[in-house]
Amino acid sequence: MARAAGVSAITASRALRQPEKVSESARARILSAVQQLGYVPDAAASALASTRTSVVGLLVPSLTNAVFADFLRGVYDAIEDTSLTIQIGNFRYSPSKEEALIRTFLHQRPAGLIVAGVNQTDAARRMLMEAPCPVVQTMETSDQPVDRIIGFSQYASGEMVARHLIDAGYRRPGLLGARMDPRAQARIAGYRSGLQAVGLDDARRMFTTPQPSSVGMGGQLLSDLLAVAPDTDAVFCANDDLAAGALFEAQRRGMRVPDSFGICGFNDLEMSRHMVPPLTSVSTPRYEVGRGAIDLIRAALDPASGDTPRRIELNVSMSLRGTTRSVQTERTAP
Repeated sequence: MARAAGVSAITASRALRQPEKVSESARARILSAVQQLGYVPDAAASALASTRTSVVGLLVPSLTNAVFADFLRGVYDAIEDTSLTIQIGNFRYSPSKEEALIRTFLHQRPAGLIVAGVNQTDAARRMLMEAPCPVVQTMETSDQPVDRIIGFSQYASGEMVARHLIDAGYRRPGLLGARMDPRAQARIAGYRSGLQAVGLDDARRMFTTPQPSSVGMGGQLLSDLLAVAPDTDAVFCANDDLAAGALFEAQRRGMRVPDSFGICGFNDLEMSRHMVPPLTSVSTPRYEVGRGAIDLIRAALDPASGDTPRRIELNVSMSLRGTTRSVQTERTAP
């Protein structure tokens, strides 16, 4: 292939591994030769020669959750025009399956690993700390990451929702939560802490289930809540699917949203701004987290990149819309 392109073997190899380090004209000749010859790089041989492949292992808890669609879009946009490729592992919110996938990925000598969250098993955490490649934890923050981390504070986000509902004049707020993965638990803990600070936390109004989130589940949880505490005047839903279901159930009951009943979601999915009324929700930087995770991997692999941050905390914000009363100031969580 190098001979057909009229370049050295080293230049041909560099063009496939690190295309940005080869001139545009040489790269064009090499790619043309690759296409003409039907050349397919041997990833296993490459790994033996360099101690690692060009594959970045990406572990996510769901491939159907819209939250991770935006995250994946950021990841794939960030690897454009690089030699990196992505291999996805879906651990379905199971810590033991995540541990098994980490072990499998490490056996394949990846260029890097990206994992969701910071709540790995002890064994998984040890493997990540000893991994011979850069590791990036995402979607959360932590003072003790295994290596590198990019995300936002789930806890502070929940506190921000509590402040918004209080500022909007709601005095009997409740909560709807499902799946109850560690990130949902963190934002719920922050929400309840915000309510406790002003004496409004009421355990009777907190309804959660370990079952998966869905629009239907949101409606069911609101029905359960109102059966116990019919005077509830607002709910924070741990994600937008639940919030959509809560809104539909409130509308079926003839409740006046947002005047007599407020609803706030989380993640600000694309559908949220098109609901009637549009949904108030917490806007999270999922795309930026995905893109930033790849940037951290690339910086770790490039000795010339110099000092780069190992811990990046992004901001979230309230998207104030029609399902909660308006307030004078907009909240932002660091």
